[in-house]
Amino acid sequence: MTLIGYIFACLAAVAAGFTNALAGGGTLITFPVLMAIGIPAVSANVTNTVALLPGYLGGTMAQRNDLHDQKKRLYKLIPAALLGGLAGGILLLNTCEKLFTNLVPFLILLASTLLAIQNPVRKWLTRRQEQGKAGPANETWAFLPVFFAAIYGGYFGAGLSVIVLAVLGLALNDSLTRLNALKQGIAFAANIAAAVFFVFSGQVDWLVALVMAVGALLGGAIGGKLAGKVKPNTLRIIVVAIGFTVGIIYLVKNWFLA
Repeated sequence: MTLIGYIFACLAAVAAGFTNALAGGGTLITFPVLMAIGIPAVSANVTNTVALLPGYLGGTMAQRNDLHDQKKRLYKLIPAALLGGLAGGILLLNTCEKLFTNLVPFLILLASTLLAIQNPVRKWLTRRQEQGKAGPANETWAFLPVFFAAIYGGYFGAGLSVIVLAVLGLALNDSLTRLNALKQGIAFAANIAAAVFFVFSGQVDWLVALVMAVGALLGGAIGGKLAGKVKPNTLRIIVVAIGFTVGIIYLVKNWFLA
């Protein structure tokens, strides 16, 4: 890969770290860039998962106060997230390159849709809580849905947080703040399970992953500094627009011009 390729990967990771710190959806920036600079689809997805993992850790640590008294829930749901993330990773590495490349536009469009409905999902959960329709305070109800959501997380990942938050809101009776923290821990567990599996896959472009990890951390730090000055909704709209545009381009390229 040329120096220009590494520069683009780094800049994309900075943008992703910045976006994840404020609105989410960073994968919709980094994954298409990795493919655009010549990395095959499966390897791009694997490298992206490993490179952005520190960002999930940072997000989880930032909400550790809201996780402190939810250890019982974590003990019950983290295994579901780990198993699901591992299963998703195994599924990805057993998907042939051509098939995954053909799935890419649909995965990007799905992730863009999930990001677009993030705010409506939050508002819906808030209304359920206000109306006393929140789920039972029993983590067992959430185990299987979290497991299946984590499979998607290990396979592609973008938009996982929206799915997990909706599942938790249906299964658990608690505040949105605490559920959001729990969601962050679950998403991190799903991603770390897939990332650890990917480390031994031979599909990680390590130099690109290192450059991106540094860029993502830098972008996250910048996002944290500008948290009060940038409107998350505006940023989310921009990322969703980028995601839909890229998804449609890949759809036309892979299915109609191939």
